Amino acid sequence: MKKRFEMSSLGEMTMFLGLQVRQDSSGILLHQGKYVADMLEKFGFQDSKEASTPMAERPLLNSDPDGEPVDQTLYCSMIGSLMYLTASRPDVLFAVCQCARYQANPKTSHINAVKRIFRYLKGRPKLGLWYPKNPEFNLYAFTDSNYGGCEFDRKSTSAGCQFLGDRLISWQCKKQQTVSTSTAEAEYVAASACCSQVIWMQHQLLDYGLDYLNTAIFCDNDAAIQITKNPVQHSKTKHIDIKVHFIRDCYERGLIHLAQVHTDNNVADLFTKPFARARFDMLVGFLKMLRFED
Repeated sequence: MKKRFEMSSLGEMTMFLGLQVRQDSSGILLHQGKYVADMLEKFGFQDSKEASTPMAERPLLNSDPDGEPVDQTLYCSMIGSLMYLTASRPDVLFAVCQCARYQANPKTSHINAVKRIFRYLKGRPKLGLWYPKNPEFNLYAFTDSNYGGCEFDRKSTSAGCQFLGDRLISWQCKKQQTVSTSTAEAEYVAASACCSQVIWMQHQLLDYGLDYLNTAIFCDNDAAIQITKNPVQHSKTKHIDIKVHFIRDCYERGLIHLAQVHTDNNVADLFTKPFARARFDMLVGFLKMLRFED
């Protein structure tokens, strides 16, 4: 680049847009350790009690219409800080997205849920994404959904994550736009969203001369897999929005294929619902996140 542009060399990159970068001969570590420390200090959680998970399994978070209102400015500030942290901390993504839904009218139950995320970060402040230096660069993805997970409108949550080898490179958690009428439909819609991300990545990687056609997308719902493979739009799938059916076109063109994975091994499950500590720790372990020391 120095041959093409007038520029000065500042040495090896250690910081980029708030992301700390640590490089050595074995790989690259991306983390936001300083940001977490500053955030805990800003909101007064330096000496708080630690939490084992970002969100409790029960009770499920809802709009809480009868709850006591809290300071909206403080709540939105806390959510904004946490949203930026999800750039390197996928382990808190689901909890943050759940709490972010109630910024317009936050209640005591909502801010208590946000405080639990901070208490979880207090216990695990030094966790980052590890990208090892090895030749394995197979592109694959996981998809999952939480059927009717939102108690207010019964919309499902779509989740997905994509890997290059054992490197996590992208992750998503989003409430579906329409109400699904079956688990198979919810899983099929989630798989379609994951497919969109994979197709985009395939095109990006082609620019680097890497061809990853027929990418595997792992799904734990056999009905959704069969709908993708079935070329006939029978009565059970006519109600699914036509825009979702493009995943079947991608399958027929050999761009992707859906493969069965056991629910226990579906990494995307982490982005669909809260878990107890044992299950949560196991799923975070699948993400290949690394605990580091300064």
